[in-house]
Amino acid sequence: MVKSMTGYGRAVETVNGREFTVEIRSVNNRYLDCTVKMPRNISFAEDAVKQMVKASVSRGKVDVFITINAEGTSDVQISLNKPVLEGYLNAMRQMCAEYALVNDISVTALAKMPEVFVVDKPDTDEEQLKQDLLSVVEKAIASYNAMRATEGAALENDLRTRGATILNLVTQVEQASPQTVADYRRRLEEKMREILQDKALDESRILTEAAIFADKVAVDEETVRLRSHLEQMNSMLDAGGAVGRKLDFLIQEMNREANTTGSKCTDVKIARIVVEIKAELEKIREQTQNLE
Repeated sequence: MVKSMTGYGRAVETVNGREFTVEIRSVNNRYLDCTVKMPRNISFAEDAVKQMVKASVSRGKVDVFITINAEGTSDVQISLNKPVLEGYLNAMRQMCAEYALVNDISVTALAKMPEVFVVDKPDTDEEQLKQDLLSVVEKAIASYNAMRATEGAALENDLRTRGATILNLVTQVEQASPQTVADYRRRLEEKMREILQDKALDESRILTEAAIFADKVAVDEETVRLRSHLEQMNSMLDAGGAVGRKLDFLIQEMNREANTTGSKCTDVKIARIVVEIKAELEKIREQTQNLE
Protein backbone atom coordinates (compact mmCIF):
# COMPACT_ATOMS: atom_id res chain seq x y z
CA MET A 1 0.00 0.00 0.00
CA VAL A 2 1.07 3.58 -0.57
CA LYS A 3 0.95 6.24 2.13
CA SER A 4 0.38 9.96 2.19
CA MET A 5 3.17 12.18 3.48
CA THR A 6 0.70 14.12 5.61
CA GLY A 7 -0.67 12.55 8.76
CA TYR A 8 -1.26 12.77 12.50
CA GLY A 9 -0.97 10.23 15.30
CA ARG A 10 -1.24 10.39 19.09
CA ALA A 11 -0.70 8.00 21.97
CA VAL A 12 -1.11 8.52 25.71
CA GLU A 13 -0.09 5.83 28.16
CA THR A 14 1.09 5.50 31.73
CA VAL A 15 4.15 3.29 32.14
CA ASN A 16 5.92 2.71 35.48
CA GLY A 17 4.28 5.69 37.13
CA ARG A 18 4.87 8.15 34.30
CA GLU A 19 2.26 9.38 31.83
CA PHE A 20 3.74 9.70 28.33
CA THR A 21 2.01 11.72 25.63
CA VAL A 22 3.42 11.41 22.11
CA GLU A 23 2.07 13.35 19.13
CA ILE A 24 3.32 12.97 15.57
CA ARG A 25 2.35 15.16 12.65
CA SER A 26 3.85 15.60 9.21
CA VAL A 27 3.56 17.63 6.02
CA ASN A 28 5.01 17.26 2.55
CA ASN A 29 8.76 17.53 2.10
CA ARG A 30 11.16 16.38 -0.58
CA TYR A 31 13.25 14.41 1.91
CA LEU A 32 12.80 13.13 5.47
CA ASP A 33 13.23 15.86 8.07
CA CYS A 34 12.42 14.69 11.59
CA THR A 35 12.30 17.07 14.57
CA VAL A 36 11.72 15.88 18.15
CA LYS A 37 10.57 18.25 20.90
CA MET A 38 10.83 16.71 24.37
CA PRO A 39 11.69 17.61 28.00
CA ARG A 40 15.39 18.22 28.58
CA ASN A 41 15.59 15.56 31.26
CA ILE A 42 14.94 12.82 28.67
CA SER A 43 16.92 14.33 25.80
CA PHE A 44 19.17 11.25 25.93
CA ALA A 45 16.33 9.35 24.17
CA GLU A 46 16.00 11.79 21.24
CA ASP A 47 18.17 9.83 18.83
CA ALA A 48 16.33 6.59 19.58
CA VAL A 49 13.00 8.30 18.85
CA LYS A 50 14.33 9.65 15.54
CA GLN A 51 15.61 6.23 14.53
CA MET A 52 12.20 4.71 15.24
CA VAL A 53 10.52 7.35 13.07
CA LYS A 54 13.06 6.86 10.26
CA ALA A 55 12.39 3.12 10.28
CA SER A 56 8.75 3.82 9.45
CA VAL A 57 8.87 7.01 7.36
CA SER A 58 11.01 7.73 4.32
CA ARG A 59 9.84 11.20 3.24
CA GLY A 60 8.14 14.24 4.79
CA LYS A 61 8.60 16.95 7.42
CA VAL A 62 7.85 15.05 10.63
CA ASP A 63 7.43 16.73 14.02
CA VAL A 64 7.30 14.64 17.20
CA PHE A 65 6.06 16.21 20.46
CA ILE A 66 6.67 14.39 23.76
CA THR A 67 5.52 15.29 27.27
CA ILE A 68 5.92 13.33 30.51
CA ASN A 69 3.99 13.71 33.74
CA ALA A 70 4.90 11.79 36.91
CA GLU A 71 1.83 10.44 38.73
CA GLY A 72 3.26 10.93 42.19
CA THR A 73 6.01 12.82 43.98
CA SER A 74 6.68 10.35 46.81
CA ASP A 75 10.01 9.55 45.29
CA VAL A 76 11.15 13.18 45.65
CA GLN A 77 12.36 14.38 49.08
CA ILE A 78 12.45 18.11 49.84
CA SER A 79 14.11 19.35 53.05
CA LEU A 80 15.46 22.56 54.54
CA ASN A 81 19.10 23.36 54.13
CA LYS A 82 19.33 24.56 57.73
CA PRO A 83 22.90 25.90 57.72
CA VAL A 84 22.10 28.08 54.70
CA LEU A 85 18.72 29.16 56.11
CA GLU A 86 20.21 30.11 59.47
CA GLY A 87 22.95 32.01 57.70
CA TYR A 88 20.35 34.08 55.83
CA LEU A 89 18.40 34.72 59.07
CA ASN A 90 21.46 35.83 61.01
CA ALA A 91 22.57 38.11 58.20
CA MET A 92 19.10 39.67 57.91
CA ARG A 93 18.81 40.24 61.67
CA GLN A 94 22.23 41.83 61.72
CA MET A 95 21.15 44.05 58.82
CA CYS A 96 18.09 45.19 60.79
CA ALA A 97 20.07 45.88 63.96
CA GLU A 98 22.97 47.76 62.38
CA TYR A 99 20.93 49.88 59.96
CA ALA A 100 17.77 50.40 61.99
CA LEU A 101 15.60 48.62 59.44
CA VAL A 102 12.13 47.18 60.02
CA ASN A 103 12.32 43.47 60.61
CA ASP A 104 9.92 42.20 57.93
CA ILE A 105 11.58 38.85 57.36
CA SER A 106 8.97 36.40 56.03
CA VAL A 107 8.81 32.78 54.95
CA THR A 108 8.05 33.91 51.41
CA ALA A 109 11.19 36.04 51.28
CA LEU A 110 13.38 33.32 52.72
CA ALA A 111 11.94 30.66 50.38
CA LYS A 112 13.13 32.70 47.42
CA MET A 113 16.73 32.66 48.58
CA PRO A 114 19.12 30.34 46.72
CA GLU A 115 19.76 26.86 48.12
CA VAL A 116 17.33 27.17 51.04
CA PHE A 117 15.75 23.87 50.01
CA VAL A 118 17.44 20.59 49.26
CA VAL A 119 15.70 18.42 46.64
CA ASP A 120 16.70 14.77 46.66
CA LYS A 121 15.67 12.73 43.65
CA PRO A 122 16.39 9.05 43.23
CA ASP A 123 18.67 8.03 40.41
CA THR A 124 16.84 7.52 37.12
CA ASP A 125 17.26 4.32 35.16
CA GLU A 126 17.73 6.00 31.79
CA GLU A 127 17.59 2.77 29.80
CA GLN A 128 14.28 1.76 31.39
CA LEU A 129 12.88 5.26 30.91
CA LYS A 130 13.90 5.21 27.24
CA GLN A 131 12.26 1.84 26.66
CA ASP A 132 9.07 3.01 28.37
CA LEU A 133 9.01 6.08 26.13
CA LEU A 134 9.69 4.12 22.95
CA SER A 135 6.80 1.76 23.67
CA VAL A 136 4.46 4.76 23.56
CA VAL A 137 6.22 6.24 20.52
CA GLU A 138 5.60 2.95 18.73
CA LYS A 139 1.85 3.24 19.36
CA ALA A 140 1.82 6.86 18.20
CA ILE A 141 3.58 5.82 14.98
CA ALA A 142 1.01 3.07 14.43
CA SER A 143 -1.80 5.63 14.77
CA TYR A 144 0.07 8.04 12.50
CA ASN A 145 0.67 5.38 9.83
CA ALA A 146 -2.97 4.29 9.92
CA MET A 147 -4.05 7.81 9.00
CA ARG A 148 -1.40 8.04 6.28
CA ALA A 149 -2.54 4.71 4.84
CA THR A 150 -6.15 5.89 4.70
CA GLU A 151 -5.18 9.05 2.85
CA GLY A 152 -2.78 7.06 0.67
CA ALA A 153 -5.61 4.73 -0.39
CA ALA A 154 -7.67 7.74 -1.49
CA LEU A 155 -4.71 9.14 -3.44
CA GLU A 156 -4.05 5.78 -5.06
CA ASN A 157 -7.67 5.48 -6.16
CA ASP A 158 -7.52 8.96 -7.68
CA LEU A 159 -4.28 8.19 -9.54
CA ARG A 160 -5.67 4.96 -10.97
CA THR A 161 -8.87 6.71 -12.07
CA ARG A 162 -6.94 9.48 -13.80
CA GLY A 163 -4.59 6.91 -15.36
CA ALA A 164 -7.61 5.11 -16.83
CA THR A 165 -8.87 8.43 -18.20
CA ILE A 166 -5.51 9.08 -19.88
CA LEU A 167 -5.49 5.56 -21.31
CA ASN A 168 -8.89 6.21 -22.86
CA LEU A 169 -7.63 9.49 -24.33
CA VAL A 170 -4.54 7.74 -25.73
CA THR A 171 -6.84 5.22 -27.41
CA GLN A 172 -8.72 8.10 -29.03
CA VAL A 173 -5.45 9.53 -30.33
CA GLU A 174 -4.46 6.14 -31.74
CA GLN A 175 -7.80 5.77 -33.48
CA ALA A 176 -7.63 9.22 -35.05
CA SER A 177 -3.94 9.20 -35.90
CA PRO A 178 -3.98 6.96 -39.04
CA GLN A 179 -6.59 9.15 -40.75
CA THR A 180 -4.69 12.27 -39.72
CA VAL A 181 -1.47 10.89 -41.21
CA ALA A 182 -3.29 9.87 -44.40
CA ASP A 183 -4.88 13.30 -44.77
CA TYR A 184 -1.57 15.02 -44.13
CA ARG A 185 0.14 12.79 -46.71
CA ARG A 186 -2.55 13.50 -49.28
CA ARG A 187 -2.32 17.25 -48.79
CA LEU A 188 1.47 17.04 -48.96
CA GLU A 189 1.37 15.10 -52.25
CA GLU A 190 -1.03 17.62 -53.75
CA LYS A 191 1.15 20.53 -52.67
CA MET A 192 4.30 18.93 -54.04
CA ARG A 193 2.65 18.24 -57.38
CA GLU A 194 1.43 21.82 -57.50
CA ILE A 195 4.89 23.19 -56.84
CA LEU A 196 6.70 20.77 -59.12
CA GLN A 197 4.14 20.59 -61.94
CA ASP A 198 6.43 22.35 -64.41
CA LYS A 199 9.44 20.23 -63.52
CA ALA A 200 10.33 16.75 -64.68
CA LEU A 201 10.28 14.62 -61.52
CA ASP A 202 9.56 10.96 -61.09
CA GLU A 203 6.08 10.30 -59.67
CA SER A 204 7.47 7.67 -57.30
CA ARG A 205 9.90 10.23 -55.90
CA ILE A 206 6.99 12.51 -55.02
CA LEU A 207 5.19 9.67 -53.29
CA THR A 208 8.35 8.67 -51.40
CA GLU A 209 9.05 12.19 -50.17
CA ALA A 210 5.43 12.64 -49.14
CA ALA A 211 5.54 9.37 -47.21
CA ILE A 212 8.74 10.40 -45.40
CA PHE A 213 7.28 13.72 -44.27
CA ALA A 214 3.94 12.13 -43.38
CA ASP A 215 5.72 9.70 -41.05
CA LYS A 216 6.97 12.68 -39.04
CA VAL A 217 3.45 13.42 -37.85
CA ALA A 218 2.76 9.81 -36.80
CA VAL A 219 2.51 9.43 -33.02
CA ASP A 220 2.58 5.65 -32.73
CA GLU A 221 5.83 5.57 -30.77
CA GLU A 222 4.62 8.21 -28.32
CA THR A 223 1.30 6.49 -27.62
CA VAL A 224 3.05 3.14 -27.13
CA ARG A 225 5.39 4.73 -24.57
CA LEU A 226 2.49 6.48 -22.86
CA ARG A 227 0.72 3.15 -22.48
CA SER A 228 3.92 1.61 -21.10
CA HIS A 229 4.34 4.42 -18.57
CA LEU A 230 0.72 4.04 -17.43
CA GLU A 231 1.31 0.32 -16.88
CA GLN A 232 4.43 1.18 -14.87
CA MET A 233 2.44 3.59 -12.72
CA ASN A 234 -0.12 0.91 -11.89
CA SER A 235 2.66 -1.59 -11.16
CA MET A 236 4.29 0.86 -8.75
CA LEU A 237 0.98 1.42 -6.99
CA ASP A 238 0.48 -2.36 -6.79
CA ALA A 239 3.93 -2.78 -5.21
CA GLY A 240 3.23 -0.01 -2.68
CA GLY A 241 5.85 1.49 -0.38
CA ALA A 242 7.60 4.80 -0.91
CA VAL A 243 6.80 5.42 -4.59
CA GLY A 244 6.39 9.20 -4.59
CA ARG A 245 9.76 10.06 -6.13
CA LYS A 246 9.57 7.29 -8.73
CA LEU A 247 6.10 8.39 -9.78
CA ASP A 248 7.25 11.99 -9.98
CA PHE A 249 9.96 10.97 -12.47
CA LEU A 250 7.49 8.81 -14.41
CA ILE A 251 5.05 11.71 -14.74
CA GLN A 252 7.84 13.81 -16.24
CA GLU A 253 8.38 11.11 -18.87
CA MET A 254 4.66 10.97 -19.65
CA ASN A 255 4.57 14.75 -20.01
CA ARG A 256 7.44 14.53 -22.45
CA GLU A 257 5.55 12.03 -24.63
CA ALA A 258 2.39 14.13 -24.46
CA ASN A 259 4.32 17.26 -25.49
CA THR A 260 5.91 15.42 -28.42
CA THR A 261 2.50 14.16 -29.51
CA GLY A 262 1.13 17.68 -29.35
CA SER A 263 3.99 19.12 -31.38
CA LYS A 264 3.50 16.48 -34.10
CA CYS A 265 -0.26 16.63 -34.46
CA THR A 266 -1.78 18.70 -37.27
CA ASP A 267 -5.36 17.79 -36.44
CA VAL A 268 -7.45 20.02 -34.16
CA LYS A 269 -9.27 17.05 -32.65
CA ILE A 270 -6.04 15.32 -31.61
CA ALA A 271 -4.65 18.62 -30.32
CA ARG A 272 -7.66 18.94 -28.02
CA ILE A 273 -7.24 15.38 -26.78
CA VAL A 274 -3.56 16.05 -26.03
CA VAL A 275 -4.57 19.10 -23.98
CA GLU A 276 -6.89 16.86 -21.94
CA ILE A 277 -4.07 14.33 -21.44
CA LYS A 278 -1.73 17.06 -20.20
CA ALA A 279 -4.40 18.40 -17.84
CA GLU A 280 -4.86 14.94 -16.30
CA LEU A 281 -1.08 14.48 -16.03
CA GLU A 282 -0.81 17.77 -14.17
CA LYS A 283 -3.45 16.62 -11.67
CA ILE A 284 -1.57 13.33 -11.23
CA ARG A 285 1.67 15.24 -10.69
CA GLU A 286 0.03 17.32 -7.97
CA GLN A 287 -1.27 14.20 -6.24
CA THR A 288 2.10 12.42 -6.36
CA GLN A 289 3.55 15.37 -4.41
CA ASN A 290 1.48 14.12 -1.47
CA LEU A 291 2.73 10.54 -1.64
CA GLU A 292 5.58 9.23 0.48
